[in-house]
Amino acid sequence: MIQPDEDVALMLRVKRGDREAFRTLVERYQRPVINIITRSIGDAWEAEDLAQRVFVQVYRTAHRYKPTAKFSTWLFTIVHNTVLNEHRRRARRRTESLEQLQQPGEDSAGWQPADERSPDPARAAAERELRRKIRAAVEALPDAQRTAVILCRYEGLALEEIARVLRCSVPAVKSLLHRARVTLKEQLRGQY
Repeated sequence: MIQPDEDVALMLRVKRGDREAFRTLVERYQRPVINIITRSIGDAWEAEDLAQRVFVQVYRTAHRYKPTAKFSTWLFTIVHNTVLNEHRRRARRRTESLEQLQQPGEDSAGWQPADERSPDPARAAAERELRRKIRAAVEALPDAQRTAVILCRYEGLALEEIARVLRCSVPAVKSLLHRARVTLKEQLRGQY
């Protein structure tokens, strides 16, 4: 388990120009950052590009870093802002994506081989479809609700950390999560 103090120490080294410390942080957080972005925008290819943009931003703003919270909280704030900017860009640009060009019934996550361990192919297909519907429902949530759900459910952040990322109070995070759960239950009613 990574100690938060270790991440802060690495980032302070990055602040002093240590590229090896930066490389260590990228290796440590690359997968969680890509996962958060993928869950937020629903496009794995674009998520990798945006993750790279996040780490470039981390490096460029290293001189302003202050260890007032866990490094991951600071990093996930940059991720959140990057995702918001991407949603704004997409809203202005409304171009067709590869997902829109897919044939009806295709899984937006792409082709995945069948799980040979699964005794029931029909059940496996139903589970994949349910995951696709859940992913689509989460992606359709308003930005703050979606980010709160992703950070809480998939990244396991504490409410206080989510509040820092979203720059709001803990009660506001609780409210966002509650509204998101109500919306998701409503959208997914009868699906499981």
